[in-house]
Amino acid sequence: MKRLPLIFVSLLGACNPQAGGEPVTRVDLENPGKAAMPAPIPTPVTTGACQTVTFEDAQFTHCVADPARHRITTMLGNPPYRSFKAYAAARAADAPAPAFAVNAGMFDDAGKPVGYYVREGERGQELNRNDGAGNFHMKPNGVFFGTAGKWRVMTADAFYAQVGDRPQFGTQSGPMLLVDGKLHPEITDDGPSRTIRNGVGIDAAGRAHFVISDSAVSFGKLARFYRDVLKTPNALYLDGSVSALWDPATGRMDARAPIGPMIVVEETSQ
Repeated sequence: MKRLPLIFVSLLGACNPQAGGEPVTRVDLENPGKAAMPAPIPTPVTTGACQTVTFEDAQFTHCVADPARHRITTMLGNPPYRSFKAYAAARAADAPAPAFAVNAGMFDDAGKPVGYYVREGERGQELNRNDGAGNFHMKPNGVFFGTAGKWRVMTADAFYAQVGDRPQFGTQSGPMLLVDGKLHPEITDDGPSRTIRNGVGIDAAGRAHFVISDSAVSFGKLARFYRDVLKTPNALYLDGSVSALWDPATGRMDARAPIGPMIVVEETSQ
């Protein structure tokens, strides 16, 4: 797998979600201040698919899924697992080695997705284009999906209009962080809301970049990281506060709150 340069970078700020992983409450993102972006500085590499980076004085964990060596799937469980620990315990002994896993978007009190959800080609939840409160409904929201190593992030409206065949996996969340290289229109450079946040974006080579902040950050900082460093034209916010990562290479298994659907990245070659 080709590794990206290690750099010190900062993630964009976002709105605080409600407890239990429900669609988050929308907050005022307006902030007239704009901090200067420091020059990137190399940081040490970790083993596995994930590495720690720093951007604008904030630390993040950046994990890369490469279609040449990874397979992506979604996971929920019936009833939902609600944690990486429960999911890991239920994995078959002969299952492919997990590279890493992250939470896969917003969910209700029972841990079930509030938007589009597909696993192994079977749809568990239809696309949600309704209006409403919370981060999920801060339009445009979007869908992360893929089939046979081709992964994409699209706005929900573009997905509805352009995607006719059901993908192998899919999950809906919101808001979009980037749309065609531009920040979501309601995301400011560094709004006042701060929480641990994560997202996903696809670069020009087709690799999926998963980023989670190691401390509380704004939506804007996370979005700028995707735009200016990872160069992903479209990027999707997955969640905040409940955001979690399982990285077997380092022994990290976040469990700060119950989660809903998961994105699991598995090794296809050793």
